[in-house]
Amino acid sequence: MKAGFFHHMGKKGIVMYNDTIAAVATALSDSGIGIIRISGPKAVEVADCVFEAAGKKEKLKDFDSHTIHYGYIKENETILDEVMVSLMKAPRSYTKEDTVEISCHGGVYLLRRVLDLVLKNGARLADPGEFTKRAFLNGRIDLTQAEAVMDLISSENEFAMRSSISQLKGSVQREISQLREKILSEMAFIESALDDPEHISMEGYPPRLSAVTDELICRMEKLLHTFEEGRVRKEGIKTVIVGKPNAGKSSLLNLLTGEERAIVTAVPGTTRDILEEKVRLNGIDLLVVDTAGIRESEDAVERIGVERAKQYAANADLIVYVVDSSSSMDENDEEILNMIADKKVIVLSNKKDLPSVLREEDLKKTLEKKLSGVRIINTSMKEGKGMEEFEEAIRDMFLNGQIDVENEVVITSLRHAKALEEAKESLEMVKKSIEDKMPEDFYSIDLMNAYSLLGSIIGEETGEDLVNEIFSKFCMGK
Repeated sequence: MKAGFFHHMGKKGIVMYNDTIAAVATALSDSGIGIIRISGPKAVEVADCVFEAAGKKEKLKDFDSHTIHYGYIKENETILDEVMVSLMKAPRSYTKEDTVEISCHGGVYLLRRVLDLVLKNGARLADPGEFTKRAFLNGRIDLTQAEAVMDLISSENEFAMRSSISQLKGSVQREISQLREKILSEMAFIESALDDPEHISMEGYPPRLSAVTDELICRMEKLLHTFEEGRVRKEGIKTVIVGKPNAGKSSLLNLLTGEERAIVTAVPGTTRDILEEKVRLNGIDLLVVDTAGIRESEDAVERIGVERAKQYAANADLIVYVVDSSSSMDENDEEILNMIADKKVIVLSNKKDLPSVLREEDLKKTLEKKLSGVRIINTSMKEGKGMEEFEEAIRDMFLNGQIDVENEVVITSLRHAKALEEAKESLEMVKKSIEDKMPEDFYSIDLMNAYSLLGSIIGEETGEDLVNEIFSKFCMGK
């Protein structure tokens, strides 16, 4: 515990301190404006110690909430800056605490001087994400909305931005809360019937519960169905290019990026390191990794590159397997096929500008022994042919075209998806108990587990360690 700070248990059962915090809420770099945020029970008092309203004798504590005041930041009698101060009194603020935001000129040295002055007058430096953590603990937002704040800040495309805003407005929270309410209603009925069997009959209840459970499972499956597409739209498709040396992998990377990012020569094994690029294809982000050519080699450096290629391939969403159609397949291709057998794969039969040695039907037969439903695209990296079909294949593979983020709840968080999957499994156990004609009190155990798992998504059933881990990833001042 930090000495001298009164603390209490928040409504989530998580320790929070009743002190006043402050931080720079904008990027710490030279800019036109920089904002210092102060929040807590003494926020207004601390601000009054450093701020003097121009031409007025009143203090900030005397002004109405949600007002803006022009004046000066002063250290003793020395003016440090000319500022605008925004005053937001509890509970009508981001944190539901008294909050003051000082809009200074955005020099790095100046912002640090003003922040130091605020800290000297009774505030402490906020932890990363602590303002949003207080908003969560004070009940202004749930955990999905808190995570959406960070997602919105880090969003790099239109879908990520719109899905974060939808979640920030409570789309996920509302859906999860509705699911929990239905489960709670069934749990309450079972407990009441077990406690008072004379007045509350369980006759005909198992089939009724089975129907409710079917509905809940269906709604969870619909949410989970959005996850894969939602995740790749938000984060990008982890794409690994594999193939033998000199098959055209680096040429593909250069075509995708539109620049000479990778070295391209006629010498096999030129690429020994791992090259990574982010590529935008018609609204889809590809996180592309070009790997070393996979072959048996005596070169120690090349062998290390091959091992790294295998590691990246194991964690990929998509494998792009580049095959040199001007040469025959060999044991190295066999090793590649074994490595990518359980992945989503697009095969590019490259170098179609040269006479083909590898017949298409032979290639298809070889691939079908290891890969199911693989798509083969004829390409020439040298001439840029086949790229449109390649882009179309990626869209077909990853985007169903059914997600409408404006009108549909979309799951983009792996944490949320895992909790939903486990909650669904608990409800399936309820179904099994009904089918096996188990006693009614067995239903409550799995219903309660599903209820708790759904609660962990919105922060109602979440331990302090998880909450701290989530907010530790936030930027300072948010």
